[in-house]
Amino acid sequence: MSIFDFLSGQFIDVIHWTDDTRDTMVWRFEREGHEIKYGAKLTVREGQAAVFVHEGQLADVFTPGLYMLETNNMPILTTLNHWDHGFRSPFKSEIYYVNTTRFNNLKWGTKNPIMLRDPEFGPTRIRAFGTYTVRVSDAAKFLTEIVGTDGEFTMDEISYQIRNIIVQAFSRIIAGSGIPVLDMAANTRDLGKLVATEISAVVADYGLSIPEFYIENISLPPAVEEALDKRTSMGVAGDLNRFTQYSTAEAMTAAAHNPAGGGGMGAGLGMGMGMAMAQQMADKDGPWGARPTSQQTSQTPPPPPPVEHVWHIAEGGETSGPFSKASMGRMAREGKLTRQTHVWTLGQDGWMLAEDVAELAQLFTVLPPPPPGA
Repeated sequence: MSIFDFLSGQFIDVIHWTDDTRDTMVWRFEREGHEIKYGAKLTVREGQAAVFVHEGQLADVFTPGLYMLETNNMPILTTLNHWDHGFRSPFKSEIYYVNTTRFNNLKWGTKNPIMLRDPEFGPTRIRAFGTYTVRVSDAAKFLTEIVGTDGEFTMDEISYQIRNIIVQAFSRIIAGSGIPVLDMAANTRDLGKLVATEISAVVADYGLSIPEFYIENISLPPAVEEALDKRTSMGVAGDLNRFTQYSTAEAMTAAAHNPAGGGGMGAGLGMGMGMAMAQQMADKDGPWGARPTSQQTSQTPPPPPPVEHVWHIAEGGETSGPFSKASMGRMAREGKLTRQTHVWTLGQDGWMLAEDVAELAQLFTVLPPPPPGA
């Protein structure tokens, strides 16, 4: 092997780049101190651009294709080196590959709520989030304005800045649009176009473009959403009088089927609520649209019966119940309940002996005395 073959082997003669990372925007071809041979082959694939930087100065930009690095297709670099057509020596230049494909499904969102004046709700706050797409539209400008000498520039290094630009533009447009919050969902497409136009003018100075921009959701604070849900529920209920009657009937049904409250207490509560509902229906038009007669309105409804207590029993360190008063009377007759039995009911301050509870003491006095001659 001659000395010329050895020297030619030290020079790079095939330049290309393939990428499977999906987030690399710029990659510098690593020369490791080797010079690029005059006449080397440069491969630029679809979705790429190759930028030559010679002695710190941007020289040429190559679009997709196969190039022989000679003076006839490197006019700017040739001018910088004052080459003539017969020059054949190697040259040292940095080559940056720029990914010009779209970077999809990038997220944006408002870190803090946006203050605005809503025509219906007044001053309020909203949050929003969505996705966007970005691509390099001007490789030379992007390299000089953003990348600099970074040998491997990824999307993460610029996405934060783009998100700030998006949020700033979105906040200004949404606050000045005058669109009610309740109508924004129907106008997200038009709002997205306005925001995309606004941010495209800014990122164009970086050599970037925003081909797609989407607003996925605009939401109110949780407290406002809760109030809005209540307002919606009122609208669905319609007639509040009938809605109240329906709610009362539902409460009666729930109380009757609540085992924790005891059968007696649930029945008493249901009767009391039923009487209250009957009184309300008597005061207003009935559910069937008929007005009460003068005789019905002059009658005073009887008061609701008192709510019957239910009792718990403590024996041997364990409790049982609840038991209705009728059940307690039956246990007293069978000897399972005595005067010295500890009992408790709702509203009672601690456990008490059965004989000390006036309502239960009657159970022991109504028992018949022993028969004559016993």
